[in-house]
Amino acid sequence: MKPSIPKIISFILFILLFSCKADKKNDTLNGKINTNSTLKYAKGFDIQHFKNYTKLTIKAPFQNSTETFEFILISDKSNGDLNTIQIPINSIVVTSTTHIPMLELLQVENKLVGFPNTDYISSPKTRSLIEKGAIRELGHEESINTELLLDLKPDLVVGFSLSSNNKMFSVIEKLGIPVLLNGDWVEETPLGRAEWIKFFGVLFDKEKMADSIFNDIEKNYLEAKDIASKATEKPTVISGGLFKDVWNLPAGDSFEAAFLKDANTNYLWKDSEGKGSLSLNIENVFEKGKDAELWISPSYYKTLEQLNNANDMYPKFNAFQNKNIFSYVNKQGELGGIIYFELAPARPDLVLKDLIKIAHPELLKNYDLTFYERLK
Repeated sequence: MKPSIPKIISFILFILLFSCKADKKNDTLNGKINTNSTLKYAKGFDIQHFKNYTKLTIKAPFQNSTETFEFILISDKSNGDLNTIQIPINSIVVTSTTHIPMLELLQVENKLVGFPNTDYISSPKTRSLIEKGAIRELGHEESINTELLLDLKPDLVVGFSLSSNNKMFSVIEKLGIPVLLNGDWVEETPLGRAEWIKFFGVLFDKEKMADSIFNDIEKNYLEAKDIASKATEKPTVISGGLFKDVWNLPAGDSFEAAFLKDANTNYLWKDSEGKGSLSLNIENVFEKGKDAELWISPSYYKTLEQLNNANDMYPKFNAFQNKNIFSYVNKQGELGGIIYFELAPARPDLVLKDLIKIAHPELLKNYDLTFYERLK
């Protein structure tokens, strides 16, 4: 006798139900208590919580990365595995100024014990610790003083790398010091970069604080974007400048272009392909951008006079003639570090407000520029 259709359906439902229960049982055995990522924008790392530990996965530490790096974070370290890190960490070495604001936002800058090229650090709070000797100079980021590093005995080193071939970090790991590569600079969106504060939050066991800080930054950014959307006109914009006869400017899918889009401007290369920079000659840029109303970030030139002396074609741009050129290079720290390079990745909301103030000053009447300044 052939089974009836209702019996077949019942059997299938039973199998499905049993499978679901088995999957849930396996999750319970694994101890996973949060299977969903809490990250909204960042693509380069992930955090997963289990019953007795947290797993931090670095998925994109550098461009075109094909490797992933997993670290187990526990409150009681019982072995010497470099991939197992006891949290909260009590001492850290970081290698990029972009890491400094995130430590300060989490109020753990006093856990920083060493940094390569401390002169680049602009923040007064961290500079004070350097002057007191609490943060040691470690040389150059590509050749850290390993003897001094051993004396400091940090819980870990947070580095950044342009590729997988970084011999210095391999040497540090052989010394028994864990190295975590931070890929915030690879992120393609402003908020994606800022969300790496959660990377530091989990290391210092301050996840809730990191989430709260990022939520405030995100809220401020989206509110500013909404304000910009109310502008009735979109000023045309060019960006970048010459370096060794090549004009470098943001490609259409870059995070810089995202800023200009969210500020409701008409960036003239918004439709170009690429997530990095475009390399053009000045004739190409002049042909397309000579009448642009605004010129943002003209390389490292600090004054109109410097621009005028650098190339005969610069003064022919409409933005030059109307003195509508804005740059971040004039706002520097005590020893010459450019504040934008340090703080902007952590505070994209302030960058966006700057660009809105420049493009649509009537929308933010009481706001003062944080990073940018009109060239004089």
